[in-house]
Amino acid sequence: MLLIKTNRDALLRPLQTVTGIVERRQTLPILSNVLIQQNEEKISFLTTDLEIQIKTTAEKDSTAQQSFSLTVAAKKLQDILRALASDAEILLTRQDDHLHVKSGKSAFNLQILPVEDFPEIVEESKSDVFVTLKQSELKKLLHHVQFAVAQQDIRYYLNGLLLLVEEKHLVSVGTDGHRLAYMTADLAKAYPKQEVILPRKAVFELSKLLNDSEDPINIEYFQNKVRFSFSNIILTSKIIDGKFPDYNRVIPTKNTKLFEIERLTFLQALQRVSILSNQSEKFRGVRLIINKDNLCIVCKNSEQEEAREELEVKYDNESIDISLNITYLLDLLNHVDSETVQCAFENANSSVLITIPGRAEFKYIVMPMRI
Repeated sequence: MLLIKTNRDALLRPLQTVTGIVERRQTLPILSNVLIQQNEEKISFLTTDLEIQIKTTAEKDSTAQQSFSLTVAAKKLQDILRALASDAEILLTRQDDHLHVKSGKSAFNLQILPVEDFPEIVEESKSDVFVTLKQSELKKLLHHVQFAVAQQDIRYYLNGLLLLVEEKHLVSVGTDGHRLAYMTADLAKAYPKQEVILPRKAVFELSKLLNDSEDPINIEYFQNKVRFSFSNIILTSKIIDGKFPDYNRVIPTKNTKLFEIERLTFLQALQRVSILSNQSEKFRGVRLIINKDNLCIVCKNSEQEEAREELEVKYDNESIDISLNITYLLDLLNHVDSETVQCAFENANSSVLITIPGRAEFKYIVMPMRI
């Protein structure tokens, strides 16, 4: 039975949209599959890992035959389509519990699993809060914060990003307990306060799918999930049930000793001295010695080898000798695109506040360490 006759990209593009959350090896084989459904108007592709669900729709091809619904291995189908020529014509036919993929003289036979076994996340119709903003703004919010989110921390609420609606602001915060990234975006109108902790995997997948356009994205908050709708894509994610730390208590207010430095100059100096850091250690320390108009960056390893860089900075305050995790600094400088950054200190034992001059919406806080 002929299901679809179309060109490769018409199938590959929507399939690539939904396969990011799919693992090749799953405890439940059905979770490795994509649910493909076609009706009189559209064709849809849906995947899930039980925590996140992604669905995208496309216009039905004029040569498509009848309505159907099936599940097939998502990554295998994607790999097959990728291996074919970009202008290849694809024929999908079904015979019993197998899907036949044919293009020219190439033919593939994939197993179909029952649609009834596919575990869709139940969609709710009425949300608690409904927020709309530009895709580019949400993408920027996630990009500037997601690198600070913890990975597999026993404090499960740190393994996600706080997404908070507060009046006319959408706030994103990520922390692993040693550093914190904060960013806010303005909304067109005021909304009731609502906050969720979005799992790390959902954050990174959403960030990949968003584009830098002015096109809108709708965010719907529910009791135990959040839904993002944009560009013919619907990403639904369960949320982390927990209390996110009070980030306002972490952001320093007394850091008056500061200097401004070119981001790339700082980044390249840190990259050079990091060559002699202890690469195998999770917490790689670097000393920042700040004197009048001078920043000295020092890195040592367990073999007592040392790297040192000196940079000119505008600084006219008391000397500070502080140790920080160099990875945290590199992460930040690789993720922001500003020409300069500003580092503000209270003393050698207090957290460092790093901001972008002229952009009050972003803050990055790093705790000192002993080395």
